[in-house]
Amino acid sequence: MLDLACGSGRNSFYLRELGSSVLGLDKSDQGFPALNAAGIETQLHDLESGEAGYDWPFAEHSFASIIVCNYLHRPLFPHLLASLKPDGILIYETFAAGNENFGKPSNPAFLLRHGELLAQMQSNSQVEMSVIAYEDGYVEQPKPGMVQRICARKTGKITVLDRL
Repeated sequence: MLDLACGSGRNSFYLRELGSSVLGLDKSDQGFPALNAAGIETQLHDLESGEAGYDWPFAEHSFASIIVCNYLHRPLFPHLLASLKPDGILIYETFAAGNENFGKPSNPAFLLRHGELLAQMQSNSQVEMSVIAYEDGYVEQPKPGMVQRICARKTGKITVLDRL
């Protein structure tokens, strides 16, 4: 499992406790000592570098699942989808338009437009994603704000496994 932009590792720690093998990737290694002590592999990498405006280090890798929370760099979406194994799961949550009314982030470059996360599931024409769950709106916790969340499976069909 890949925890993209893992930060201090909140999701990595939880997934590791559930028994998952986790790779935490971030542009800062500040949280890495604690992650490594818990048996979580880490990789220091700036995803927004490179000539194309991004640098995807996993072109030759695939993951059973990828989780992304509170991070948005639009050019990465096609690569995220391509890096999922068949039947792999993507869980993605980040801030959405309207969040500027609640605080940061408030820059439109870091806020998903209405329905954008859902549309990004079609950003790679070589990959078919089946949406399991999607939300776009206001949340109270962990702090009031506007978010979009999606859980999607890399497959051409919905299966009995696609239940939350």
